[in-house]
Amino acid sequence: MRVVTNEKFIQRNAKIGRYASLLSIVILGTGVYLTFARPEWVTFTFALLIAGFLLSQVGIYFGNRWAKLPRIDTQITAALKGMGRSYTLYHYATPASHLLVGPGGVFVIVSRFQRGRITYQKGKWRQHGGLLLWYWRIFAQEGIGRPDLEIKTEVEAVDKLLRENLPEEDYEALQPIKAVLVFTHPEVQIEADDAPVPTVKIGDLKAAIKRLAKNTRLTAEQLKRIRAALGDEGKRKEKDASET
Repeated sequence: MRVVTNEKFIQRNAKIGRYASLLSIVILGTGVYLTFARPEWVTFTFALLIAGFLLSQVGIYFGNRWAKLPRIDTQITAALKGMGRSYTLYHYATPASHLLVGPGGVFVIVSRFQRGRITYQKGKWRQHGGLLLWYWRIFAQEGIGRPDLEIKTEVEAVDKLLRENLPEEDYEALQPIKAVLVFTHPEVQIEADDAPVPTVKIGDLKAAIKRLAKNTRLTAEQLKRIRAALGDEGKRKEKDASET
């Protein structure tokens, strides 16, 4: 499997996460100090504490995605090892954060790293964890958000790019663009049988991709044109992952 990774994007966002976290500590520390040293500055102190908290959330967001090891992209790469040399995996190099292209089609992979019990019921995602959940959200991770909307946005962006840059017969051959939601945290339990897309743990990602790929067979020439439509000209850092 060939892997294309936008390393500059990762390094930039990792720096943002580190700097935001450090700055938030300084601002929060200053706010706590002023709370006792200058109680009459209550409005200014309160503003500092709010700013520090918001900045800490920015640091958590960027840090979890691009600085925390193992990074999400490396986990996805490891999980898909052995897909075959005809597959190309893109990290932060297309309109989707993670995109797999191969004979079985085009796959948008949306990731989440939340822990605990994750459920999808009546059109809503929920993360369960009691008091621990509040601790995680404040100090360790943001909420699960709306992965269904993120999936829709990324699929539509990839679809638009390919529709505009592929011959009609190639575009029709790869339809529909498929999507998978993957959770990377080892301590996650998923209850999402009714989710709009397959929702799996990282260890089950390859099996989910293979199931989705059964009814599609793209030729080598079609794959070449798809990669060209995605702007894959070998300019980004590449590496070959050996097959197993």
